[in-house]
Amino acid sequence: LQNCPIITTLASHKAATEPVRDSPLSIFFPFSSPALNALVGTLYISGPPNLLLALCPTDIDASSLNTMVAFAVGGLLGDTLFHLLPEIFLGEVAPGQVKAVLVDPSKNLLLGVAILGGFLTFVAMDKTLRIATGGHEHHSPPRPVESASSVTSAVNTADGAARRRKPEPPAQVAAPEPPEKAVKQSAYLNIIADFTHNITDGLALSSSFYASPALGATTTLAVFCHEIPHEVGDFALLIQGGMTKSVAMGLQFVTALGAVLGTLIGICIQEMGGSASTSSQAGLLGTSLTWGDMLLPFTAGTFLYVGTVGVIPELLETKSSNKWSETRNTLIQFLAIGVGASIMLR
Repeated sequence: LQNCPIITTLASHKAATEPVRDSPLSIFFPFSSPALNALVGTLYISGPPNLLLALCPTDIDASSLNTMVAFAVGGLLGDTLFHLLPEIFLGEVAPGQVKAVLVDPSKNLLLGVAILGGFLTFVAMDKTLRIATGGHEHHSPPRPVESASSVTSAVNTADGAARRRKPEPPAQVAAPEPPEKAVKQSAYLNIIADFTHNITDGLALSSSFYASPALGATTTLAVFCHEIPHEVGDFALLIQGGMTKSVAMGLQFVTALGAVLGTLIGICIQEMGGSASTSSQAGLLGTSLTWGDMLLPFTAGTFLYVGTVGVIPELLETKSSNKWSETRNTLIQFLAIGVGASIMLR
């Protein structure tokens, strides 16, 4: 079909009228092998965000973190809507070429099921984590925790002098378990969730680079923009959980290994799927799809969850009763979303 006269004529016209432009991100991925480029991209999303934690203060401003989260949302949704979904259903077109696409309802149905599967997988993970932590969200920004024994109040005496009451007895604020123990457990569960989340990041990178180098580069940029506020927020949660800065940084590096593991798993799936596609056997349910082709829509579904359900509720929360302050912060967040999405345009 690609060799028919109409397609070749259109391709010649496109090559003559539209200059071929390389992606500016291609210089960061010099290899011709998608596996090597995926591993390089994994180093980009794992190394610098964790190294930035050394410069991160232990008391992080919530408004600044929300602005970074909004920027990451724009990048994730921009990459998903501008690149991943068109690539999934239409495929990548080489520079200077024209591609004919045959519509296969069964193929599109399977791709949609894979997207839904990725979305529901993160729904199940998030729900499981909330059950394990007693209802606390994994993506919730850190909130200051006050000890009940340190709460005091002042009342005026008859002569106008102020005096402090004694702290309330612990029996009046008794909890089923000590607060420090509960926070520690939540912190360790957060580490497990981060490790699992990073595995999906590695799967996304590997599937994107096997689809096309340009798609892999934009996906790397989107994941990188998401990882910075994600790592900073998780770092703050670990500090709030009673860990020292050095221990929290070390655990964040451990969770970063999940991205490497996910990339290696994705490479194995793509290589095995590619070898299976060259055989005479039919694809999934009689289509041309292989298991490797299902990896990209699966990761697109996870991106949709993280970019919408995962973090949008944080941006909808109001932090103060000052309407002007909240309006200003909202406008800044919308601007950050727009900037993050515009970076994905090319």
